[in-house]
Amino acid sequence: MNHVTQVSIEEHTVGDSGAGPYALTTGPDGALWYTLVHSGQIGRLVPGEEPTRHRLDPDSGPTVIVPGPDGALWFTEYRADRIGRITTDGVIDEFGVPTPGCGPFGIAAGPDGALWFTETAADRIGRVTVDGSVTEFPLPVTGAFPSAITAGGDGGMWFTLNQGNAIGRIAMDGAVTLYPLPTQAAAPVGIAAGRDGVLWFVEIAAGQIGRITPDGKITEFPLPDRAARPHAVTLDGDDVVWFTEWGANRVGSLTFDGSLTVHDLPTPRSEPHGITVGPDGALWTALEIGSLARVAAADGTT
Repeated sequence: MNHVTQVSIEEHTVGDSGAGPYALTTGPDGALWYTLVHSGQIGRLVPGEEPTRHRLDPDSGPTVIVPGPDGALWFTEYRADRIGRITTDGVIDEFGVPTPGCGPFGIAAGPDGALWFTETAADRIGRVTVDGSVTEFPLPVTGAFPSAITAGGDGGMWFTLNQGNAIGRIAMDGAVTLYPLPTQAAAPVGIAAGRDGVLWFVEIAAGQIGRITPDGKITEFPLPDRAARPHAVTLDGDDVVWFTEWGANRVGSLTFDGSLTVHDLPTPRSEPHGITVGPDGALWTALEIGSLARVAAADGTT
């Protein structure tokens, strides 16, 4: 069932078309922090002000960025095999991952006060403490391309296996459980946790939104456009699921009762990737063409 919601979408330029805004999050300072994957930078935007950027190695490939438990922002450097930390005043530290060519991608704060991350090319989940000590946990599969990761409400970390066609859970002691998806070759990418303990994820190759309970029960919701290539997912304050459609130039939302709405982005082929709730309560998405887009209800609220 579809429902119609009027929204306003505003684009805020934060870099040139080659910079590649990829993922974004709200920092503890009330600003949006985002990665510029192609130019090797971390950006900061306070809505209504000019953006600022902090330089990394140009070829480091910063991808996902999240708030850490220490008041700083933490991010993965996909091409450099490093985990980065940046304080809200711009001081950067970087920590190497022991396995060369591991391709760290997803990252999330865990319930143990550390950051957990995926190693896409090494079939491992990593853990880094706030002082930079890294531990790696091998997965019981090969070539699975672990991608996004998030903390569940059950004390574990949940992640997608993009090429393994499964959702995984890793406990704080490193024990791994895998849950195969009903749809073959669905290629899950983004994952996010709701307040009720349920996890939501997107299947980029199948054009579906997935839902998994802590005991492993999976439900899939097909999108109207199965070729939309959903990429990232988040939940707003009402536990409405929001996602990007990278291949269709849209953002969409899915309510608890299964009502689905999609919204076209203003600029064609803008390549929406990450999505998050901003400091102003609106949804923000990173557009690889060089912008962040603000999505709000027509009355100014999400």
